Amino acid sequence: MRNICFVSALFVIVVLALLVGERRTATVRATSGDEIAIVDDCDPRDPTWAPTGGCTLEKGDVTRDEFNALLLSPLSSATVGHPAWRNQPSYLKIELNETLEVTNKGGRGHTFTEVAAFGGGRIPPLNRGLAPAPECATAKDLTPGSQLLVSGLSAGNHRFQCCIHPWMRALVKVQAKD
Repeated sequence: MRNICFVSALFVIVVLALLVGERRTATVRATSGDEIAIVDDCDPRDPTWAPTGGCTLEKGDVTRDEFNALLLSPLSSATVGHPAWRNQPSYLKIELNETLEVTNKGGRGHTFTEVAAFGGGRIPPLNRGLAPAPECATAKDLTPGSQLLVSGLSAGNHRFQCCIHPWMRALVKVQAKD
């Protein structure tokens, strides 16, 4: 009986986690059905987000103070970033001629910018220890709810990062069809 209760409780927790997590993601969808989620979890009740564009999520849990407290690691002098701001998965394989659909469903602005090498972004306080990636100077913002199509990627590895939050990175490996 105890095992049935435990399994039932675990099932409810997993379902709730999936439902809550779904509202916080932006999907990058390849025509094959592969996805990368662009995730943030800003707290819309925190007024300190307002000077930098606010937070458009209905629900979120990360205050700006918490976000700032987790920018750096005590083990490194470089920016690490809050783990709720991320691309998930950070690695994706697609085939030639597939198109990625990028939709920002997070509560903050982001970019999904191809860079030659991962680096810093265009917000100096978020770049500690990182030289800015040159491509970030002209990166276009994806405001919450906006979309971007990425197509025409050649075979090989393609690095993408957010030029606002430079720890948000993804590697897309493009391969010829078998």
